[in-house]
Amino acid sequence: MKALFDKVSYQCSQIVTESYSTSFTLATKMLSSTIRADIYNIYGFVRFADEIVDTFDQYDKEKLFNQFEASLKDALEQKISLNPILNSFQHTYHKYELPYELVAAFMKSMRMDLYKNVYRTDEEYKEYIYGSADVVGLMCLKVFVKGDMEKYNNLKETAMALGSAFQKVNFLRDLKSDFEDLNRSYFPNTDLAMLDEASKTRIVNEIKADFELAYTGILQLPNEAKFGVYTAYKYYYRLLKKLQRTPSLEIRKVRIRVPNYEKFGVLAKSYVNYKLNLV
Repeated sequence: MKALFDKVSYQCSQIVTESYSTSFTLATKMLSSTIRADIYNIYGFVRFADEIVDTFDQYDKEKLFNQFEASLKDALEQKISLNPILNSFQHTYHKYELPYELVAAFMKSMRMDLYKNVYRTDEEYKEYIYGSADVVGLMCLKVFVKGDMEKYNNLKETAMALGSAFQKVNFLRDLKSDFEDLNRSYFPNTDLAMLDEASKTRIVNEIKADFELAYTGILQLPNEAKFGVYTAYKYYYRLLKKLQRTPSLEIRKVRIRVPNYEKFGVLAKSYVNYKLNLV
C-alpha cells in the first residue's frame, strides 16, 4: 500500500506544478517520462516553501516555515512523510542522492524572505540567488544526468547560470508585486521606485550573460532532458526580450506576461530546432 501512497504523492506534486506554473509545466512535459515525475517532485517542494514566505500574510509565516522545515528534515531522515509534497520530494532526494547542502541553501534563502527586504550589496544578492535558484538548477541537473557525477560536475556552472537567469527574469517581471506588495528590492544599487532605462538595460545585459553561459550546458544535456530544458530556456528568453522592449515605467506598473499562444509558438519552434539537431 505504500506504493499507492507514493503514487498519490507524485500526483500531488504534478498538480502543484500544473496549478502554479503553466510555463514550467509545458517545459516539464517535454522531458522524458523517465525523469518527469522527479522534476515535478522538486518543483512541488520549492513551490510550497516559496508560498509560505510570499503568500500567507494572514498567518504566522515564520511559525509555518519552521513547521515545514522540521517536517522536511523528518521526511529526509525517515524516508516518508504524511505531507505528500515532502514525501514525493524525499523520494527524489534519495533516489539521486541530492546533496543536503543544496536543500539547506534553498531553505536559508527562503527564510531570508521572512525578514530581509532589501539586498544592498552584490554579495547579499548573489547569496540569495544561489540559494533560491542556482541550487534548484543543480537539483534538477542531478536528475537530468541520472546521478552521473562526472557530467554533473562538468555542467554545474551552466546549470547555476540557467537558474540565475530564470530567477532574475522573475525579479524583473514581478518587480511591481515584489516592491509594492512585499516591500522587497532584490537588485542591489538600483532604486526600483525610480527604475530607469539605464538600470533596466544593465539588469537585462546581466541576464543575457547568464543565458549565454547556460546555453552551452543545454547543448551537452542528455537527450532525456535537452528538449524540455531548451523549451524553458526559449520561453524565459522570450520573456526577457519582451521586458527589454517594455519601457521601464510600464514594468513598474504592470506584470509583463507571455500569452499562451506565444508559449505554444515557442514550443513549436523549439521542437523544430530540436528535430533538426540545431540544439
